Formats: sequence, C-alpha cells, structure tokens
Amino acid sequence: MSLETPVRVASELARRGYNADPEAVTLIASANDPAAALERTLETVPEDAVKLTANHVKSAVETRSRSAEARSPPETPTPGGSTDDVSSAVAEDPSVSTGNDRKQSPDSGVNSPVETKGVAEDSDEGVVSETRTESAGSAATTAAAPERSIEVPGEFSSTGTGEYEDFVAVFRNRYEKLSKLLRSRINHRPTRALRSMAGNSEAAVVGMVSDIRSTASGHWLVELEDTTGTFPCLVMKDREFAGLVDELLLDEVIAVEGNLADDGNILFVDAMYFPDVPRTNSPSTADREVSAALVSDVHVGSQEFTADAWQRFADWLHTPEADHVEYLLIAGDMVEGVGVYPDQDEELDIVDIYEQYEQFSEHLKAVPGDMEIVMIPGNHDAVRLAEPQPAFDEELRDIMSAHDARIVANPSTVTVEGVDILMYHGVSLDEVIAELPDEKATYDEPHLPMYQLLKKRHVAPQFGGMTRLAPEEEDHLVIEEVPDIFHAGHVHKLGWGKYHGVLTINSGCWQSQTAFQERMNIQPDYAHAPIVRLDTLDLTVRDFR
Repeated sequence: MSLETPVRVASELARRGYNADPEAVTLIASANDPAAALERTLETVPEDAVKLTANHVKSAVETRSRSAEARSPPETPTPGGSTDDVSSAVAEDPSVSTGNDRKQSPDSGVNSPVETKGVAEDSDEGVVSETRTESAGSAATTAAAPERSIEVPGEFSSTGTGEYEDFVAVFRNRYEKLSKLLRSRINHRPTRALRSMAGNSEAAVVGMVSDIRSTASGHWLVELEDTTGTFPCLVMKDREFAGLVDELLLDEVIAVEGNLADDGNILFVDAMYFPDVPRTNSPSTADREVSAALVSDVHVGSQEFTADAWQRFADWLHTPEADHVEYLLIAGDMVEGVGVYPDQDEELDIVDIYEQYEQFSEHLKAVPGDMEIVMIPGNHDAVRLAEPQPAFDEELRDIMSAHDARIVANPSTVTVEGVDILMYHGVSLDEVIAELPDEKATYDEPHLPMYQLLKKRHVAPQFGGMTRLAPEEEDHLVIEEVPDIFHAGHVHKLGWGKYHGVLTINSGCWQSQTAFQERMNIQPDYAHAPIVRLDTLDLTVRDFR
C-alpha cells in the first residue's frame, strides 16, 4: 500500500497489530520511502512492544545507516538526503493554532447540514495542554506543517462525603456562581432586605427556585431562596412573559424584578431573567481548516451494537475525504455496561464489563492512529452514576489505551484548536424533557432541551429527580464560561442547532433499537457522525447505516 500520509501509515500499523505515537507515525510518513522505513522499523522493534515510539523509528534508521556505511564507501549526499533519513523530513517550528479569530453567529437556527452516506465505493482542577505536529509530506515538499492544539481539564477528584454540610456547600456554590451572571442586570437586594422595605417599593432579587405553584386565580407563585432566606414572587397569568414559568425547574437560579405588595410580603413580578448565553455571543473558531467528529453512545457489548456501521465510519476516516478530520470526541457510554436496566443481561453480547472495554478498544484501533481522541464517561460506563462523574480508573484507562486517548470527567470543556467544546453525556435531558412542555423540550429534537441547559447555565439544574447529583465542595455542573460547541448524547436521538451562537449537537448513537427501547417507544438515530469544521463551525452529518 502507499504510505505517503500519516493516516495510511497509522492504518497499516493498526492492521499489523501495532499502536504508534503520533511522532512515530509522522517520522515514518515523512521518509522518502515510507514503506521501507516502516518495514525496517518493524524488523528492529522489540518483540514485546505493542506501541511504536519515535525512538523505535530513529533507532531503526540509525541501524540501517550504519549497516549501509559498512558495505559501501561514503557518497556525496544528495539535496534530498538518504533514502532512510526520516528525521530530516520532520517539519521545523510549525506554527501554533490559536483560534483567536471570532465570528458572529445567529441567535437561533442553523443551516441544515449536509447528510451523506458513508464511504464512497471502491477549576481549580487545572488544564493540561499539548500540541502535536502532523507532517504533510516528504522532505522535499514539506513546509511548516500545522500543529495540533488541544487542552483538557485536569483530573477531577471527588471530595464529597454525603454529609448534610456537603449539600449546603454545593448549593451555596451554585448560587454564588450563577448569581454573578445575573446581578449586573438588576438592582439586586437579598431576601432579608426585601422584608424590611416599604410596600409598593420597586425591588429585585436573585434566588434559587424552591417552589412553584399556581393560585386559585391561575397566577403563579414562585418561591425564591438566597443565602439569607426565601421570598414569594407572584407572576400574573396575563403578563406576556408568564409562559416562562413553564420553563422553570426547581433549584435553578433566576432573577426577577417588580414591585412589592402594599404590605411588602409579596413581589409582583414585572420581568424575569435567566443566567443565559448573551445574544451578542460570538464563538471562537480555529485558524486553519480542521474538523472534529462528534459521536456518543457506542454501546459495545450490546447485541444491538452496529459494528459494521462503526467499521464503515472508521474506514471513511482513512479516506482522503476525511484527511481534515483530526479529532474524535466521544460523549460517553463507550460500552453497554452490566445491570444498567431490567433484564439487560438478555440483550448482552458480552457479559463481562472488562471484556466490553477490551472490545471497545479494539474498535477504537480501527480509526486512524494519529487521530486525537477525547472521551468522557456516561451512565452505562463503569464509573459512579452521580454527576459530576470522575474519569475512569487506571485499570480501565490501561484497557482503553489505544491512540493515547484522553479520558476526562463528565462534564468537561475541552479546547480544540482554540474552540471550546462542552462535552456532557446528557442524563439530565430525560428530566428536562419530562418536566417541560413538548414545545420547549422533546426527544425528537434533543437540541431543544440542550438549549434549556444553556439558558439555565447548568447541565443538571434540578436536584432530587431522575438525575443523580453528587454533593461536592464546588458545583462542577455550572456552565461558567459560554462554550463554542455543546456536545451531548444519552437520548440516542440526533439533533442540532444554534442557540445564541453556540453550536448545539446531540450526536445519536451506534446501537439499533433494543427490546427495552421498544418497550419505551424509543426509535434511536444510530450510525450517524456529525463532522464539525472548527474554522467555520459548519456541520455535516454523515450516515453510515
């Protein structure tokens, strides 16, 4: 096979059962004769090595050079270097992609992305950043090659013990973070101060929704709580914003302003505000043509895992058409898991959880070896169900070591080529869809409930319902910074759109309908791969069914 690109080198290595560091792939692809360089490397690599490193490649080249010198007298070197001089072909001092170019996006709606068939015939937590170089050709033609840029959050470690104080701390932290986003919009007063104000005074308050109930007259009474107490706020049914009450969830943070009643005991609401994404938001973009594939809910181990479709997806990633797809982001549920729902064992193809992850790793090896991969856990994965979910333990990381994939917590914001991508598996979407009217949140349009999470600036606003939440010293589920892309899964439905400039994608799944889903009347959208151009945020959805 022709090995003139890193993608083809990585594919050939994977076919022979080897993983390889991106630098090693680059060195081989940059040789004047990549096929000879690869063969020489595999001849000299230790038998127990399953991953090729740059040192393996360089050692093979040096050994070959010394052998050639012993057989023949030295010759005057040609401008292109010797046949096996791999290191001379590596691009020097490539530029770093900063992603500082910002473009205006519409408030809502997005041009429908092209949907195509698969392959053509024939915190305190800190941030870890890294750049990796991809060579674009041989020594004679290679200029400064683009340098990949990716930043991932540092390790998340749980600090909560489940004591009452932990719950108080996480709610206080949530209120502090979200109230900062609202106080600049109103003349905020604590609830304790409202009680001392004269009747008919203008007043405003930022609070956490502690109760919502309707009155006998059909008005809405919303109880708001802050760190000093609670205060009742009345939303009259004839106000034009009264429909916003339908969007409220318990425990989310909002702001209201209006006038106090004659006795000062109730605030009549004239306006309601959510933390929200500013309408003037302008997303960042990459400064070169580069794309990311966004997928989720692979569910390896299920009898309904669509292995053939995944292989078609992986094969397509090896084609020239996909050369610009350099990143793969997986939003949880890599495996089917064990005991996740009733009678699940009857639908398992692999009944051992570790074997499921081993098989997932094998499927991951099918994608190009130089692709940058980021993964977060989901509710079917072998981590705690309560959110935020820490990343996998070392045993599972060792199993899923293909391509040096980065594994981070759920949720996490990763920065790819300067583009901030919020990755959240999406369990809270079940709750949002159950609580809100169909026109605000539905499974058939899964991006709509994701809009609600952006509006509330929290990925799991309601506590104590369907979504298990872990009490921590800090609420890691608050969306403090506006992302450029919001990527989720979980509901096995495909949907996308833009909310105040944020490209919002639910990427479907790779599992056809299970018996459980049939009983729940869920028709999954499987074997689709949303591909986002990071320099334009244009979206193409590819169909590999």
